[in-house]
Amino acid sequence: MRKPILLLTIFTLSLFTACAKPKKQAAAPSATPASQPAVEPAPLDPKIQKLNRVLMSMTDRCKEAIPNGDPNEFLADLEKVLQIEKAFPSDDLSLYYLIDKKHTVGADYEPKHLRKLVTNDDYIINKTTLSLREDAADALAEMGRAAKKDGITLDVSSTYRSYETQERTFNYWVSVDGLEEAERESARPGTSQHQLGAAVDFGNIEDSYALTEGCKWLNAHANDYGWSLSFPQGYEDITGYRWECWHFRYIGVEACKFQNKWFSGIQQFMFEFIDAWKSMD
Repeated sequence: MRKPILLLTIFTLSLFTACAKPKKQAAAPSATPASQPAVEPAPLDPKIQKLNRVLMSMTDRCKEAIPNGDPNEFLADLEKVLQIEKAFPSDDLSLYYLIDKKHTVGADYEPKHLRKLVTNDDYIINKTTLSLREDAADALAEMGRAAKKDGITLDVSSTYRSYETQERTFNYWVSVDGLEEAERESARPGTSQHQLGAAVDFGNIEDSYALTEGCKWLNAHANDYGWSLSFPQGYEDITGYRWECWHFRYIGVEACKFQNKWFSGIQQFMFEFIDAWKSMD
């Protein structure tokens, strides 16, 4: 088990220990003149105080996933991610939007800049009704071209789903597997990453996809193009869904770097942190 990231505050030992080199301290004098005032410690940086509060609010499993490190380095990396977010379309939800079984979108939500996917030379589409946000569509094409150079052709099976489509999908799996099993494999309407228009299911949408060269390539290279595996193996208690080796969400290259460096590569942990950071002012 990895040690949680620790932050030593003036008052309490809570959650982030900086790994920076400690400053050398002068030897203590043998006596302090009565006239010499006591030196009070410098106040902790407000952003580090906020970081401490946010980390304290995270689940124990999230804390365990975060490595020891310098809080100032963490904050600098976070700032890069948040600065990039400012360039996202202002009339739509952020690519960092936290959507899961507790955080939802309404039945009327549809991404503002959907682009229909058509037959192309970059990847295969398995349906003629597929679409993605424009930024995700551009990133998918770039990733598809890179895969092609390595002799891999990615096949896209599912992309944007409306609230109504997700409702039909969920109800179908309830009818097939029962409610309890369906909850592990399909999102209720309003809780699916697919409704954001930035998620793609590749291949045959089965566990066997993990054995294909396409999935192996995605596991090795998807992050380089801003695509993140949403539901990794062994994290069903965190994501709410069993392992889906085929489901990737476009979050951008810098966010992928941030997720891998500070959150053990777990998308859910990073988005929960970002959501808490924005909420805690």
